Amino acid sequence: MAARRKADRLIASGTVSVNGLPAIAGQQVTPGVDTVLVDGRPVEPAAEWTYLMMNKPVGVLTSVGDDRGRATVTDRLPERYPRVFPVGRLDLDSRGLVLLTDDGELAGRLMHPRYHVEKEYRVVIEGRPGEDAFRRLSEGMVVRGERFQPAEARVLESSPNETRLSMVLREGRKREVRRLWQALGHRVLDLQRVRIDGLELGDLHEGLVRPLHADEVAQLRAAAGL
Repeated sequence: MAARRKADRLIASGTVSVNGLPAIAGQQVTPGVDTVLVDGRPVEPAAEWTYLMMNKPVGVLTSVGDDRGRATVTDRLPERYPRVFPVGRLDLDSRGLVLLTDDGELAGRLMHPRYHVEKEYRVVIEGRPGEDAFRRLSEGMVVRGERFQPAEARVLESSPNETRLSMVLREGRKREVRRLWQALGHRVLDLQRVRIDGLELGDLHEGLVRPLHADEVAQLRAAAGL
């Protein structure tokens, strides 16, 4: 597979098309669904997919590109890796585990709520929530007309000024953790994703990336029903 820069040059030359239309740099395609041609010849999918995990820092977009020139997770990948895309989102002000792959089928399933793939977060909030807040989270909440499924939360450390918690979600909606705690009257001070199903961030240093081990890939595929 072409390196990312070579692929970008091919796209800029106008020789690449996706489903009959000129390709765009950073465009995501799904193997087995989208038809990609180079000079009119079909591109065969790679025999093996690439699976990476990154410890995303705050201030880096979970995206393959940004029209405002901000740093993205794909900007931080070593050149030796093929083109991959992030699975789901981790907002600009959050940090932690981001999965990147070119396996479109796995990515789609991990992001779909029907598969109930667990995501675990370490969260620091202002103040000390009461029992009613944890009850509402466990029962599911409606925030501005939008229903959120039940979330698990437990206290790790607490002081009068702030509380550190573990939270487990099975939906992963946009800014879900922040919106839930805002509705409960507590501002989120820090948010770190530490686990997707059995894939754990571990001791990977912030800003670094590593390939997944075979058993980690197998566990994610099993969680997604593949």
